[in-house]
Amino acid sequence: MDFLNIHGIHHTYFTKTSSTTALSDVSLEIKEGEFISFLGPSGCGKTTLLSIIAGLLTPTAGEVTLEGNKIEAAGENIGYMLQQDYLFPWKTIEENILLGLKIGDKLDTQKKSYALNLLKEMGLQGVESQYPKQLSGGMRQRVALVRTLATEPKLLLLDEPFSALDYQTKLKLEDLVSETLKSFGKTAILVTHDIGEAIAMSDRVYLFSPSPGKLHKTFDIPKEIREQTPFNARNHEFYPEIFQTVWKELESLEANKH
Repeated sequence: MDFLNIHGIHHTYFTKTSSTTALSDVSLEIKEGEFISFLGPSGCGKTTLLSIIAGLLTPTAGEVTLEGNKIEAAGENIGYMLQQDYLFPWKTIEENILLGLKIGDKLDTQKKSYALNLLKEMGLQGVESQYPKQLSGGMRQRVALVRTLATEPKLLLLDEPFSALDYQTKLKLEDLVSETLKSFGKTAILVTHDIGEAIAMSDRVYLFSPSPGKLHKTFDIPKEIREQTPFNARNHEFYPEIFQTVWKELESLEANKH
């Protein structure tokens, strides 16, 4: 049985005067421990699909199951990391990372020390009593990752978490996130517009076509690249060829859109 099963997902947004189909008949399976990327032009329903997987949105048709259980509402087994860090500016870093545990009524000494240790592993030792405004954008995103991992979710959803950062910080953070998730054996889905990021971080890339969003093509990333850190993956001899292949497919989708 697959860890995450997305079956026949169809979603239409209705207003008083119109309806827009965002996703049409999307089905895919993800195994435990895999890192997957959703790639595609704007309007192909990537974020809608992520919201459905998170249980934040009920699809018009189809279902999502996690370990055989249907996802009905925002599940505690799912962690969500967004482009914005959404840290509370009036709370200290320590209070911010413990928030999810507090809300879920799961905060105890063991969980607290686990979260603080994660902070240390992310190279953020000594910032516990500081406030978000005292940290750089990259540091705040690392705090957001710690907050997400502190609740020990089974599945991580990453919605363009690096896109607001400068390129150097983004590359460093990709490596850090990738290594952290691998060491914990976490399953993750990344939504991105960045072909390079998708190839460098993923086991598999799903390319979606727009209007309505459909699964257009699946790219399995070769083992030689998967074994590298994202930074080194970009310098691997196989990388340019895969990049060109995905780029051409994306270009053809963009061309058909207009």
